[in-house]
Amino acid sequence: MQLSFSGQEQVPAPPAMVWAFVSDPQRVAACLPGVQDVRVVGERELEVGVPLQAGLLRGTLKARVHIEPDENAGQVRVRISGGGLGSSLDVTALSAVVDQGNGTTRLDWQGAATLGGPLAKMGGKAIEPRVHAMIARTFSNMSAAIARGDRLA
Repeated sequence: MQLSFSGQEQVPAPPAMVWAFVSDPQRVAACLPGVQDVRVVGERELEVGVPLQAGLLRGTLKARVHIEPDENAGQVRVRISGGGLGSSLDVTALSAVVDQGNGTTRLDWQGAATLGGPLAKMGGKAIEPRVHAMIARTFSNMSAAIARGDRLA
């Protein structure tokens, strides 16, 4: 099953603050809704567990998240791959970091996901709005955290 998504998020902070935030996987991980068991495993890499419930399927999807900020290109690429419950998930997302010129930043994001196995079969099209909402919530959470100047202890 193929899914695509796109959106936009206004961040009430300058691009330098956005770049500092997206370059720190722990700070990004704190913005992922519904994610459990977050573990930083590399400079730009996380392992996460996401509890799933779709029809009769219940369990945890384990995934590896790669965050690739490229300030020179003005974009952040995120790759997610994982599986669980006999299903697979592969996501590639790209966000342009756009300086609004007034101390704010716009994130224009888009991506594609491929679901395989029972999750795709049982969840069908009902999964698409859930995936889109989860991604939109991640960007919204990031915007709010950047605006607050969240720091990790």
